[in-house]
Amino acid sequence: MRLLIINGPNLNMLGVREPDIYGRQTLADLEALVREHCGPLGVTPAFFQSNHEGALVDIIQQAYGQQDGLIINPAAYTHTSVAILDALKAVGLPAVEVHLSDPTAREPFRHHSHITPACIAAIRGKGFAGYLDAVDLLVRHIRGQA
Repeated sequence: MRLLIINGPNLNMLGVREPDIYGRQTLADLEALVREHCGPLGVTPAFFQSNHEGALVDIIQQAYGQQDGLIINPAAYTHTSVAILDALKAVGLPAVEVHLSDPTAREPFRHHSHITPACIAAIRGKGFAGYLDAVDLLVRHIRGQA
């Protein structure tokens, strides 16, 4: 099983950016944790991060026919990007939206997600563990166990 884990803008700055909200671990730490979790499940993860909306749309489209599912943390694009929503809907792959923090507990402009309607679930506020929960959820879903 192949899963693509997509991280949006500023997630390349994990460990530096607002550590009181996001912690001190880095994107490389997150990727290593997900790889380790995926191994025993028979899952091959691929990772992509970009600060550019079009690049995120492109990678979602490229996943069509290549990946079995997607995990996406669209970061700030959660609240603004109809293009990412449309790309997720176009490829039709099962996707889980993940956020390290809980956007609904933050500023009001972060409360609405354009991405959630294209996802089978949204996991918020669980830090790095949210990505592991997303892997488990997708594996069960794809294997018909959920």
